[in-house]
Amino acid sequence: MLTIKQITENTDAVIRGLEKKHFKDAAATIAKVIEVNDKRRNTQNQLDKNLAEVNSLSRTIGQLMKEGKKEEAEAARTRVAELKEGNKVLDTAMTEAATELQNLLYTIPNVPYDEVPEGVGAEDNVVEKMGGMETKLPKDALPHWELAKKYDLIDFDLGVKITGAGFPVYKGKGAQLQRALINFFLDEARKSGYTEIMPPTVVNAASGYGTGQLPDKEGQMYHCEVDDLYLIPTAEVPVTNIYRDVILDEKQLPIMNCAYTQCFRREAGSYGKDVRGLNRLHEFSKVELVRIDKPEHSRQSHQEMLDHVEGLLQKLELPYRILRLCGGDMSFTAALCFDFEVYSEAQKRWLEVSSVSNFDTYQANRLKCRYRNGEKKTELCHTLNGSALALPRIVAALLENNQTPEGIRIPKALVPYCGFEVID
Repeated sequence: MLTIKQITENTDAVIRGLEKKHFKDAAATIAKVIEVNDKRRNTQNQLDKNLAEVNSLSRTIGQLMKEGKKEEAEAARTRVAELKEGNKVLDTAMTEAATELQNLLYTIPNVPYDEVPEGVGAEDNVVEKMGGMETKLPKDALPHWELAKKYDLIDFDLGVKITGAGFPVYKGKGAQLQRALINFFLDEARKSGYTEIMPPTVVNAASGYGTGQLPDKEGQMYHCEVDDLYLIPTAEVPVTNIYRDVILDEKQLPIMNCAYTQCFRREAGSYGKDVRGLNRLHEFSKVELVRIDKPEHSRQSHQEMLDHVEGLLQKLELPYRILRLCGGDMSFTAALCFDFEVYSEAQKRWLEVSSVSNFDTYQANRLKCRYRNGEKKTELCHTLNGSALALPRIVAALLENNQTPEGIRIPKALVPYCGFEVID
């Protein structure tokens, strides 16, 4: 969440940034934050003043009694009692103001960086780069859901029977391809210096609030109500929360973690070509990269993450493009985000496979994730994360773009992991 210092010292810039994200009533919300913070601060000041007076009077009562000044001592006792009663009211008011302030801050998204383009939605994103191999398919090219059926790779109907729509069952070489991609992505991350984590796939509410999924995405997460636990939408949540309420040493930064997990999202749609097959699922596999860094180094970390994801797509021989997201299409928590999309020749459309984001201090402030600098002062860290990569649409693009009359060709980089060169 935004810091009070950020809001009070750069009020106009914060409002402009929130308006770039199309946050409704930005000026009014920020004004309310400042009002509630002033109330909390003034209450705290009065409480501190009263406590100081109580301490001062308490020290003088005994001396007054020794000097025989009983009336003055009793007056001091009466004043102390009055102050203590008043302090109870002030303490309640301060707690209420602090809670109201915290709840307000939870509703405010991160402020985008200046280089984030203006825009309302996906159509306003800026294409930064295009790359990869051109694909030429047979005239009778099939979409991945038909290929999956033809080669008995994925059974969508069986998933519906077992669970429901959006929960496919991978079979035979389809399951082997999934496992091959997971191991390939994890090995590439390890080669780049990432430490692998195997986290839980359910988290408590504090973890959801820590990375910003709560309260913003509460309706889009699977909630286990009896235990008040949430199924994770991405490994970002448990891995980043490793560093909640932690003070790191500057020498530890940047911290680089990767994790493979299943991911769960309730918001997946159920109709139309955009959600058919693997295009949008309720449960899917993903390898995630998470970095914790110093503010002055986080831009470099972000670029290194972008280079890593681009390298994966190049090794998979897929046509891709990199988009700089506009303010209206960015996530609630991101300050700067780039999306990677791969092109599906059979569907004639771009499929998002990764978002790589810099959150600045937004998540760290929620998490109380700090580091101690060379001067032994504590500062908020910067957090970053990105998919490297999400599997469903990668699988869809691999199946569609590599189909031949003889079968589906496996990219060279994956052959050692799959154990086969062609799906036939």
